[in-house]
Amino acid sequence: MTNKKYDSTNTGLLLVDPYNDFLASEGKLYPYAKEVAESVNMLEHLKEIVDAVRKSGIQVFFVPHHRFEPGDFSTWKYPTPYQLASAKAQPFAKGTWGGEFHPDFQPQEGDIIIKEHWSQSGFANTDLDHQLKVHGISKIIIIGMLANTCIESTARFGMELGYHVTLVKDATAAFSHEAMHAAHEINGPTIVHEILTTEELIKALGGN
Repeated sequence: MTNKKYDSTNTGLLLVDPYNDFLASEGKLYPYAKEVAESVNMLEHLKEIVDAVRKSGIQVFFVPHHRFEPGDFSTWKYPTPYQLASAKAQPFAKGTWGGEFHPDFQPQEGDIIIKEHWSQSGFANTDLDHQLKVHGISKIIIIGMLANTCIESTARFGMELGYHVTLVKDATAAFSHEAMHAAHEINGPTIVHEILTTEELIKALGGN
């Protein structure tokens, strides 16, 4: 038996959209998140959490956004303005460096790569719920990008499906401090069960 809040018997780490375009300094979207990301030391915290989770034996799930291709959304009946802008900019485009996972976050043997999500929720129209269930996961820790879009949407969907949801407020970023505030101070508390710092999470995992 274990008294730890998070352990390998029922916990999974969801690493959302760890693409070069989001996390690398040369990425298409990094300049927009740079100020917030650096203010919370996001990249180092992501590394610390992934390392701690792997050492604890917790299952890692990569939860990637759709890799854009020419013509995406062109035949959709109701694409949003945000989707159309993304399709035009082509972040994490298929077959490009920007659409590859950041060198610090490469899948390892035993990791599970979820089907790509088209919009914001890692659950909608993917196999995430199925993969979590067949691996006995009831608690999910969500880190990655962006705090007020894919992270928040995945957390909300996960809560609705009955998972215990934890966010880590300094292991994510957004395009503005206002968006980060909304994600963790306004919306987050109405959705999730825990909102922690990296230091708090690692302690809960049994680390120093």
